[in-house]
Amino acid sequence: MQKYTDSDKNIQKAAPCRLIDKLKENRTLTKDDWVRLITGRTPELAEYLFTLAREERHLYYGHDIYIRGLIEFTNYCRNDCLYCGIRKSNTHAARYRLTEDDILSCCRTGYELGFRTFVLQGGEDGYYTDEKMLRLIRQIKKQHPDCALTLSIGEKSYDSYRQYFEAGADRYLLRHETYNVLHYSRLHPPSLTAAKRQECLWRLKEIGYQVGTGFMVGSPYQTAEHLAEDMLFIKELNPQMVGIGPFIVHHDTPFKDQTSGTLELTLFMLGLLRLMLPKVLLPATTALGTIASNGRELGILAGANVVMPNLSPTSVRKDYSLYDNKICTGDEAAECRKSLESRMETIGYRIVTARGDSLNLSERKHLNLGGYNNV
Repeated sequence: MQKYTDSDKNIQKAAPCRLIDKLKENRTLTKDDWVRLITGRTPELAEYLFTLAREERHLYYGHDIYIRGLIEFTNYCRNDCLYCGIRKSNTHAARYRLTEDDILSCCRTGYELGFRTFVLQGGEDGYYTDEKMLRLIRQIKKQHPDCALTLSIGEKSYDSYRQYFEAGADRYLLRHETYNVLHYSRLHPPSLTAAKRQECLWRLKEIGYQVGTGFMVGSPYQTAEHLAEDMLFIKELNPQMVGIGPFIVHHDTPFKDQTSGTLELTLFMLGLLRLMLPKVLLPATTALGTIASNGRELGILAGANVVMPNLSPTSVRKDYSLYDNKICTGDEAAECRKSLESRMETIGYRIVTARGDSLNLSERKHLNLGGYNNV
């Protein structure tokens, strides 16, 4: 039997730390290094990572935390993603759509509370045609010209994306969910492909949006190799925002008996993202706050710098149920803002009233449909 000396153990313990130092210096790793770092994580290594991640975030963003006013305006969706509570096949979902007046009212309320970014998020709902969306975008920008408008409404044509941008939309959020083709196919119906998702992201960059992408942590069948490929893809895409959160089961989906992702791994990936793209915007998501009461605070301490309280009417919040036990479904907008402000202050950070544009500005605007090779 092979015996290890204390010196050998110290060398083994130091190896992941060296990888973190390498990441900070080079802003990237090889796929094998990513896998070694992710699989070799320990609580001590995580604390070292979070210390460096906070230093990077403070260098560019200080102790400011940006807020985005989230408006979940429809839970109808044409897609049937296996993990999502508003999937088309979920006949138990209580469906709703907000009217244009409803949405504008949410924006007015948010503006009075100091929000200077609004995020329109919804399922891929054919009711909201390009004509309806363009009118809505123009109205929001007309009423709030000093605010940024973010769309998160899924896969659209190049022409639709271009029209939304020309009408005034500033940012677009589209999580790639997982880069790996085979893994993607195990989470989505055959009508959706990883290649199409990634193509949409490159097209959004080409048009000129501030682009956000991201992935689920701990989704069914996910491996460290998949996470490594996600990191390589994000490095290549060089987005302005990366939104990640733990996979959380929903009781009315085919994945109802799967195991949810963990707070621990999600926080570790947040720290890695901050070191890889130090100027990127990183939200501490609602999903983090759902799996742990102090999840969003821990996300900030791991390197995040954005929170997204809900401006949707309280009457429909519980129905935008992507996963079980979502928090803040009964709070009024003012309560959400006040609660988050207090929570951030307790850990030494402050909510700021600003558009909060990303400092990770990319000069790459050409269309790239290749990227890192799928495996």
